Amino acid sequence: MLIQVFVILFLIVGVMAILRRSANSPGGPGQAMNFGKSRARFQMEAKTGVLFDDVAGIEEAKEELQEVVTFLKKPEKFTAVGARIPKGVLLIGPPGTGKTMLAKAIAGEAGVPFFSISGSEFVEMFVGVGASRVRDLFRKAKENAPCIIFIDEIDAVGRQRGVGIGGGNDEREQTLNQLLTEMDGFEGNSGIIVIAATNRPDVLDQALLRPGRFDRQVTVDLPTFKGRLQILEVHARSKKIDESVSLEAIARRTPGFSGAELANLLNESAILTARRRKEAVTMEEVEDAIDRLTIGLRLTPLLDSKKKRMTAYHEIGHALLSELLPNCDKLNKVTIIPRSGGIEGFSQTMPNEEMIDSGLYTRAWLLDRITMALGGRAADAEVFGEDEVDTGATSDIKQVTNLARQMVTVFGMSSLGPLALENMESDPYTGRGGDYSEEIAIKIDSQIRDIAKQCYADAQRIIRENRSLVDQLADALLEQETLEGEEFRAIIAAFRKETEQVATAAVAVS
Repeated sequence: MLIQVFVILFLIVGVMAILRRSANSPGGPGQAMNFGKSRARFQMEAKTGVLFDDVAGIEEAKEELQEVVTFLKKPEKFTAVGARIPKGVLLIGPPGTGKTMLAKAIAGEAGVPFFSISGSEFVEMFVGVGASRVRDLFRKAKENAPCIIFIDEIDAVGRQRGVGIGGGNDEREQTLNQLLTEMDGFEGNSGIIVIAATNRPDVLDQALLRPGRFDRQVTVDLPTFKGRLQILEVHARSKKIDESVSLEAIARRTPGFSGAELANLLNESAILTARRRKEAVTMEEVEDAIDRLTIGLRLTPLLDSKKKRMTAYHEIGHALLSELLPNCDKLNKVTIIPRSGGIEGFSQTMPNEEMIDSGLYTRAWLLDRITMALGGRAADAEVFGEDEVDTGATSDIKQVTNLARQMVTVFGMSSLGPLALENMESDPYTGRGGDYSEEIAIKIDSQIRDIAKQCYADAQRIIRENRSLVDQLADALLEQETLEGEEFRAIIAAFRKETEQVATAAVAVS
């Protein structure tokens, strides 16, 4: 009997130890009753560590959100005149523009509790868990009101209803319904401001965007030149930057960069500085970091060969046309040092800041852009002959085709007239973005070919008329492997001056 009792007690103790370990482990059976608990990270004002001064480059968005901070600090200023602060603010913008930082800055400025959660954390494989987490989140927020709830990537839970396969009763829709009710249902949420961020506003449910829920939509767009300069100044505080580095020059070189990309740029520059055993970041590291992020990793230079010579003439064709065409962006650098991804060399231009910020491109600029893109192919044909043209211009031809098609079907810049025949994004099922007849399709193809052929003829003519200059520039590029824009323009100016002197001397002799 004692042996049997001892065995029974040993089994009971073992089972209790296993249950206790399971209860303490995350995701174990002991956590089954906590499925419906919110996983939101709770932070008080001292833990956010972010203020408006730490968020640069998005001044317009900060001005719109300043009212939210004022309401959280002094709500009586609004309630005295009967004003009602928006219950929800939706931050819309590309990835890396600072939407999350902006939400933290609001909480830091107002000095209120800050709940942060991702939209995907609401949804589980068990039905009803997401809705339960929404209820638990708002219950905690009411206990700490006034406060801010920040939902990142809300499109994971806020997509349009009635488009799924599950008959409209799946877990995601139940979670969305609960969120809609909590934001503007029978019970008011006084003092709770919901801030959400997404880069896909087109897929959100309309009930989520109506007044009373997300009343205000703030666009957090890519920074302009002034914004990029402010962002660089913020991130340069923690870096040892040499005095010769011009943040203004870096800001002009990086149009289209988001705040996250600019921070990554300075970090890559610091890594290169440490690798080269320098004490401070110089402009050389910054230039190399920009090329690495935009083009690719630098590889070993090519040995002297026919391939290297053909690459030099190809890139000179691009670079020379960028300088000679009146409406084309000016050259920043040209190199024949290969990069990762099969890039044998590249010609880099200085983008037009006004066009990029406004998104408005002229017909003359588009035609010169197409001509410049075909300059490499034209140089190969003029120097080495049509039979020696290789496949190195594949990406250039794709770019030419896309630009020419947009000119004809989107921008209305052809003899077909001002007609929008296609959308910017084509239909993945039909293969095209417009609804037009086969006759119009034939005319579209003809217009695209005419634009490409005319620009290619212009590129060949310019290369042919400046053949001596092309040879001189190619020799300089083969010798130095990289030519900066100023060096390139100096060679052109010296060649033109020498040509004028020879012509003047010939006229004097005659």
